[in-house]
Amino acid sequence: MHSVQFTAESTSDGILERDFTVGEIPGVLWSPAPSSAPDPVRAPLVLMGHGGGTHKKAPAMSGRAQRLVHGCGFHVAVIDAPGHGDRPRTPHDEQEIAVMQQAMKAGEPVGPIVVRYNAHLAERAVPEWQATLDALQQLPEIGADGSVGYYGLNMGTAIGVPLAAADPRITAAVFGLFWPDPLAETAKRITIPVEFALQWDDEHIPREAGLALYDAFASKEKTLYANAGSHKELPRFQADSAVLFFARHLGRTVVSAD
Repeated sequence: MHSVQFTAESTSDGILERDFTVGEIPGVLWSPAPSSAPDPVRAPLVLMGHGGGTHKKAPAMSGRAQRLVHGCGFHVAVIDAPGHGDRPRTPHDEQEIAVMQQAMKAGEPVGPIVVRYNAHLAERAVPEWQATLDALQQLPEIGADGSVGYYGLNMGTAIGVPLAAADPRITAAVFGLFWPDPLAETAKRITIPVEFALQWDDEHIPREAGLALYDAFASKEKTLYANAGSHKELPRFQADSAVLFFARHLGRTVVSAD
């Protein structure tokens, strides 16, 4: 089992940011800044999956992490997905990206390509996330018995759904903005509380497709947020909703959603 190797750290606005590696997997861990107390701050952990074509420290990731740390004192971890961020691309990655770019240039639908490529990435990423969680739970501020949530939209959903289905340590999840095939069959095995977001006017994912994926989750407690707007117009208040959701299901008191 690999352990977490911290490679850099900085503190700003009450948040401790630490770059790390687990084996060859690069990641970042955001935490409440340490106080004068001798022991580290013990709190639940939220794993976050980034979107396609971005990376672990993309603005959406750092912004959501800030809300989760400030709002509830969570620890938040993100790793670069295969072929993203600080990770090299394989020939297969290069081929799929080229096909997507060609389809976009020609004005053709990219959904089938994204779904196929993201399914391939999920096969590689799920065991990496599990190894990362194993390592993070060795840290005293997280611990093996601490609560764990997952937060991922777009490609973060493509990876997060099979991860949540495979790993019982994840007890609450926020998903959204993805197609139902082939995720729907996997979603049927998920019974943890789920919050799901879709864009009513999404130009890539028809609303019927988003609703079909939401409907597939077997969770007794699941909530759908359907917002007006296109694929990239997800309101920022959805991040605040996620803070409240994780506070409720991971056992924390909300301090602020700012």
